[in-house]
Amino acid sequence: MRHAIAAALAIAVAVPAVAQIASTPQMPGKPTAKIAAGTYQVDPAHTQVTWTVNHMGFSMLQGQFGASEGSITIDPATLAQTKVDVTFPIDQLSVTSAQFAGHLKSKDFFDVAANPTARFVSTSVTPQGATRAKMTGNLTIKGMTKPVALDVTFVGAGTNPMSKKTNFGFTGTGTIKRSDFGLGYAAPVVSDEVKLMVNAAFTA
Repeated sequence: MRHAIAAALAIAVAVPAVAQIASTPQMPGKPTAKIAAGTYQVDPAHTQVTWTVNHMGFSMLQGQFGASEGSITIDPATLAQTKVDVTFPIDQLSVTSAQFAGHLKSKDFFDVAANPTARFVSTSVTPQGATRAKMTGNLTIKGMTKPVALDVTFVGAGTNPMSKKTNFGFTGTGTIKRSDFGLGYAAPVVSDEVKLMVNAAFTA
């Protein structure tokens, strides 16, 4: 009898938990969702480029850029023909110190008065499985253009419940050198190597 009561109690506890899991709202974006072929605009509110440098061997230092405009032309049937063109407002860079932001915007680094934006234009895409690809392109900063390679991963796609439009996005990682773009101030005290982490969002 005791065993029957214990079993009944266990079931009574488990059923609400299972029901709660089953009723948990699902995110609208799915990594398995299909994207209709077409050209989509970059979503400035949800696109970020985070850069990381080694600061004097003491710490890792990060900053961030958004995106002001751009697009992706994509067809799931011919992913190798994907084209990306995005502009980044360097004059709106984000760091945790206003004084540091001012220095980065000066002629020592980005010289934003003369070069307020940067731009990435893809030149090739090599699919690597269902959700990954190697993307190469030309990155222009301070009027200097250099090739950059990014390892890209598809995050997901779906209908945005607020805008009712198709949204999808990718993450990307890569490495560049500051000196390639005339940003070599304070090297080698601050690393020449810059690690990039890209969160790119697009919308119909």
